[in-house]
Amino acid sequence: MTSIKLWKDKDKQQLDPRLFSERAEKLAQEVAQEGGKHKNKSSQLRRYFDEIVRLNTMAQSGDADMEQQVLPQVHMLVAKVVYAKGRKLVTDSFVEMMKNGIEQIDNQKDLQVFTNFLESFMGFYKVYGPN
Repeated sequence: MTSIKLWKDKDKQQLDPRLFSERAEKLAQEVAQEGGKHKNKSSQLRRYFDEIVRLNTMAQSGDADMEQQVLPQVHMLVAKVVYAKGRKLVTDSFVEMMKNGIEQIDNQKDLQVFTNFLESFMGFYKVYGPN
């Protein structure tokens, strides 16, 4: 499983220039291949992407406190993804990708980068994943 690293240098706010292209595509291929036709369906993965987008929007708008409201909900997504794995809806590779990305989220900028990564991943997944 290819892990994701949101920042090339977090202190300098430098992104990996290939995070949204090569890295996202490679992970989409891995997740699609592991899921086959019965797991990791686009509609299932889209639920988690939509939730990340919703939380990112809350954080950007300032309607919710990042530390007290948004981050706990972001980290709760790990439990939701693991639950979906228990129901045999998603695979280990998708769970690990989500865990790996969520563990790196400490602030709104991290959340924005992860949201952008998932957007790229979902675009590639549409090509490689089941219909």
